[in-house]
Amino acid sequence: MRKPELLAPAGDLERLKWAIDYGADAVYIGGPSLGLRANAKNFTFEEIKEGVLYAHERGKRVFVTINIVLHNKEIGEVDSTLEELKKIGVDAVIVSDPAIMKKALEKKMEVHVSTQQSTLNYEACKWWYEMGVKRVVLGREATRAEILEIREKLPELEIECFIHGAMCAGVSGRCVLSNFFTNRDANRGGCAQICRWDFHLWDGEKQIEGEKPFTFCSKDLSMLSMIPEMIFMGITSFKIEGRMRSIYYIATVLHTYRRAIDTFLASPSTYTYPIEYEKILRNCANRDSVLQFMNGVNDESMGYYNGREEVSNQDFLGVILSYDKETKMAVVEERNYFELGDEVEIFGPSTEVFSMRIKRIVDEEKKEITVVRHPKQIVEMQVDHEVKKNDLIRKKILN
Repeated sequence: MRKPELLAPAGDLERLKWAIDYGADAVYIGGPSLGLRANAKNFTFEEIKEGVLYAHERGKRVFVTINIVLHNKEIGEVDSTLEELKKIGVDAVIVSDPAIMKKALEKKMEVHVSTQQSTLNYEACKWWYEMGVKRVVLGREATRAEILEIREKLPELEIECFIHGAMCAGVSGRCVLSNFFTNRDANRGGCAQICRWDFHLWDGEKQIEGEKPFTFCSKDLSMLSMIPEMIFMGITSFKIEGRMRSIYYIATVLHTYRRAIDTFLASPSTYTYPIEYEKILRNCANRDSVLQFMNGVNDESMGYYNGREEVSNQDFLGVILSYDKETKMAVVEERNYFELGDEVEIFGPSTEVFSMRIKRIVDEEKKEITVVRHPKQIVEMQVDHEVKKNDLIRKKILN
């Protein structure tokens, strides 16, 4: 068995470093332009350079998305952008437009075909591979049977599949509803997520009234239960969606999948599915997760059609800034309300998850307090178990 790459999103330099620290083998990011996340902060060339250095020093890789649907007016940017990325030393570019692909290959850069190409069959994969592409990011609609056939017919091609995150009601993001409803081009980074809106239903001129508003929003994807099978299938890279997600989301999802992958590879014969991880993943997002297309199922269970409630996540309580072993006090930056007596969990890149009850808090003036309620308030908290900088505190997940 080959160890798969765990590939994480990073919307900015801070999140890139958190992703690397929390277990990513590689990260994918957007550059100053020509990417599909107009609302993400994205990276300047200087930040990409710093991010690549940070990753390479730790044996990790950085891929840059240049997957915009290219118009004539942007063609002049392509050469200069690719030249700068090559000079910086990025490990690959993720591309959907053949014009960009051709130019990147001419510059001897590693090219990955974006999921925006909706590649779902071995003949298309073969064509990309013969063009000089090293990896294909398959469309999210690919089934297990299709992936196995692609792997069988093209054993040298690297295959990347999404394992976690948001889904799209269009075919791998090819949707123009945002263009029509809001004049924001979904295929140029401006998706307004129309599929998540509520709609009235009409039968001719008669409005159909249901118990809840109608939507056609997709549920999220989670392949946690299929990690062993996906490893046996020979998938090269396991990709997490979410360049606009928080550091808590990225750290939690990475930490969970990292442990599942490593535990299985350490002893496949004794591996048991960690069902408790489902609760951790569910608590850091606000939509249900399913396998989506992997099992060849495509029915009403994959989406929300009668509305849903998205409750703001309050599980992320704080970040450990430092720890004093002698006093057993941790300096914490608060992110959500907590108080004395709360049951919490702490975890980190090298800190195994442990539970504790908060029994002492002091503010910056060393005064005893019972409640922490101000955004990014700095306090000290008694933690008897040694913790490290950038470990995270969350509410204890109850059974």
